Amino acid sequence: MSLAPSRTSSSARRGSTPLILALGLAAMVVSMAQTQVIPILSLLGNDLHAGSAGVSWVTTATLLSAAVFTPLLGRVGDLHGKKRTLLAVLVVMVLGSVLAATTTSLGILIVARALQGSATAIFPLGLSIIRDEVPQEKLHGAMALVSSTLAFGSGLSLVVTGLLTQGSHPDYHSVFWFSTAISVLALAAVAWIVPDGGHRVGGRIDFLGATTLAVFLVLLLLGISQGHTWGWGSGRIIGCFVGAVVMAAVWVLVELKVANPLVDMRMFTHRQVAFTNVAGLFVGFASFTSFIGISYFVQVPKQLAGYGFTSSVLRASVEYLLPSALIALVAAPIGGVLVRRIGARYTLAAGSTVGVAGFAWLAWGHGSTADVIIAGMLAGIAIAFGYAAMPALIAASVPVEQTGIANGINSISRSVGSSIASAVVTSLLASKVISGLPAGIPALPQESQFTLSFAIAAGALLLTVVVALAGLTRHVRPHSLVAATGGNEAAPAEAAPAEAAPATGR
Repeated sequence: MSLAPSRTSSSARRGSTPLILALGLAAMVVSMAQTQVIPILSLLGNDLHAGSAGVSWVTTATLLSAAVFTPLLGRVGDLHGKKRTLLAVLVVMVLGSVLAATTTSLGILIVARALQGSATAIFPLGLSIIRDEVPQEKLHGAMALVSSTLAFGSGLSLVVTGLLTQGSHPDYHSVFWFSTAISVLALAAVAWIVPDGGHRVGGRIDFLGATTLAVFLVLLLLGISQGHTWGWGSGRIIGCFVGAVVMAAVWVLVELKVANPLVDMRMFTHRQVAFTNVAGLFVGFASFTSFIGISYFVQVPKQLAGYGFTSSVLRASVEYLLPSALIALVAAPIGGVLVRRIGARYTLAAGSTVGVAGFAWLAWGHGSTADVIIAGMLAGIAIAFGYAAMPALIAASVPVEQTGIANGINSISRSVGSSIASAVVTSLLASKVISGLPAGIPALPQESQFTLSFAIAAGALLLTVVVALAGLTRHVRPHSLVAATGGNEAAPAEAAPAEAAPATGR
């Protein structure tokens, strides 16, 4: 049964553009929270009298919190109301931002960052609301635009953080006060504009499944994020990875036995969903490699290393990273149009191909400022097209009642990819350094390590092209409905979004 009429009627009453803008602002809060502390980690260490290992938990806490709460809150929204859940998450985000803005304790700041990490659930909740409320003809563009705010927010956050911490006496509290202000604005927009309706189902929360999934993800991401600090061969890291494997098996067993599982295991055996999550892993890897690789590269002092551009943090953000964020904001609606015209998997393949060219350019043609900016913009287009295509693939592959959890899992796959990128790039840059530097100068990586990092990202997007063309299928239907129809080729109307056929038909 198609749900398009209910979406159309609701949208007609309220208008879809304000809804898209409100949810886009809420999604931007997510990406800004994730990157806002990266330029000020050294400042936090100085002000809070903490070492690099302690300060690293300011970012790790957010990552682990996102892993725990994103799938759980996505499911809560599906069961008990998406707007109510979204408002609750935004309230927690505001509280976390205020706590971070008022504390001078590293321990309390880590707690505050964990509260902010729960805001990652905003993105899948927002996509679920869009699926419920936006008319069919605007669905792809709406999803693409909201998705694009993730890349744009990451770049904007870096610029804002750089501006707020300029001068001889920088104060990190101002960064979190800005986060508080933007979160309050998003909370007001969602409360005022987003309708309290949409598809919801009853039932209970699978807390045992949520707990085992959370432990599995925490162990996995803890091992990835702390590997460079603790040592990849250390007992703690090996224990994390072994524990993650064990808990993954326990989680699967739990979900197969409970009556109302948090995650329908058929979701992972469904080809379309599985390969979309694989694509999310690769796109997340490429996205974070672009950010961290370009940021580090342009800040390398050329007079000492023979390469780089001796940029400040602010210049790196404004001149080199912001253009890719802006182009992503422009490219995302184009990606939405392409999803509707040629299908989501071809849009994903086209964007990834552009990204391969961009990262190859970064790897072997980074000699001038223009080279780095243009190559970074090509990478930004790839990320925007990927963000436009993946929500459409998910929306057309699962029933409405599983939209939130499915998008939550896809968000986690991108987070895992980003975490792997951080670990890989950090390890590569530290593995080969320039010898003979003057005393007191921090170690600088050899140029070849940046080349290798960008080349690996190009390879990740090349694999995304393979996944899109060989792994994803032409025809998409919600997997539970396939079973219900006995494999009948007449796809339900809800399956149309991800692979809308061109005018000539398929």
